[in-house]
Amino acid sequence: MTAATTAAFGGTFGEPVYRILLIEDDLGDAVLVEELLLDTGLRFELTTRTTLDAARSALVGSAIDCILLDLHLPDVSGTDAVAAVRALAPHTAVIVLTGLSEAQAGTEAMAAGAQDYLVKGKVEADLLDRTVRYAVYRSQTERASAEAQAARLRAEENARLERGLLPRPLLGTSKVRVTSRYLPGAEMALLGGDFLDVVEGDDGLLHAVVGDVSGHGPDAAALGVCLRIAWRSLVLGGHRGNDLLHLMERILIAERDDQQLFATCTLLTLDQDAATATLHLAGHHEPLLTTVEGTRELTAAHGIALGIAPELRSWPSTVIPLPVTGALTLYTDGLTEGHDGARGERLGVEGLLAMIEDLPPADPAAHVDLLIKETHARNAGRHSDDLAVLRLDWGSGPGRSAGGPGG
Repeated sequence: MTAATTAAFGGTFGEPVYRILLIEDDLGDAVLVEELLLDTGLRFELTTRTTLDAARSALVGSAIDCILLDLHLPDVSGTDAVAAVRALAPHTAVIVLTGLSEAQAGTEAMAAGAQDYLVKGKVEADLLDRTVRYAVYRSQTERASAEAQAARLRAEENARLERGLLPRPLLGTSKVRVTSRYLPGAEMALLGGDFLDVVEGDDGLLHAVVGDVSGHGPDAAALGVCLRIAWRSLVLGGHRGNDLLHLMERILIAERDDQQLFATCTLLTLDQDAATATLHLAGHHEPLLTTVEGTRELTAAHGIALGIAPELRSWPSTVIPLPVTGALTLYTDGLTEGHDGARGERLGVEGLLAMIEDLPPADPAAHVDLLIKETHARNAGRHSDDLAVLRLDWGSGPGRSAGGPGG
């Protein structure tokens, strides 16, 4: 016998079906185990393999709840068999089958990772029933505990990354209200390489950046933190425009482990006295300007993303006149690259602008939260990318709260 699958549905209807893999090279023992399972009253599906090598396909190709493992297989034996099975199916319950003369084999197998053991010749249906149920329950509990621990570690790592990617604005006398949000692309995922920051310089001008490092994961996040800190330090050191972007690009090239990594960003300098905003776009899209007439995308000159062609060193500036009351919204493409509801098309900037027009009036922080909530609802999990949103409000028009900078 090389392989067999038996479906047996005893027990009470509505109970779970236990998917059991028996790895046993002795035909007589295999038949005995199957008969005992039929007597237990368990609802089960039994798959039998005679070697560990043959069992690999069953473990890879289908979900298994419990493995009944003989410790003397043609290709592996003893605790090595347990270790090999655990490596193939780390979250599956393992019950080893030992011989009458193997007094220590069961405890050694449990020390190697098995949930329980049974001695051949001393197994009755009731004992097998309880052992399978308990082993599966214990395995599921261990898996849930491991997943909870992993979730806690991700949350702690995200908190550390968020402190670097989403810092507190460094403001002095500015009356601009700052609202910022940063969300990972998928639930329970690590934050990626999007970054943002706001600093008021000694010259009284408000400087802001929103950027996006290509790729996902801890490497992109670390590089995003590095660029964000570098930007703040360079701005406070008096660097502006092309000089600032050139230095950021040098830092990116020096710090990246993968030569394919690059970063896009928008630099903004807001001069309230002159009622202007100066933009430098490095492979990034234009901000949105909100006035009493509505919200529109600004038109600005573009430069190349950082890290792609460092020899160019050209990022043209665009000066935008500002109204007395208004808001500028800078964001990464996680806000627009998701799907637009059931149509299946990408939301895009046009869809984002239409969505903004349909949102009810709200203070800046609530407005940004509603915008993110609506984009997530329309996307319905089909596209996962980090998103960072930075909104700067000035004046005292509708939607502005009485509080100072914050959000």
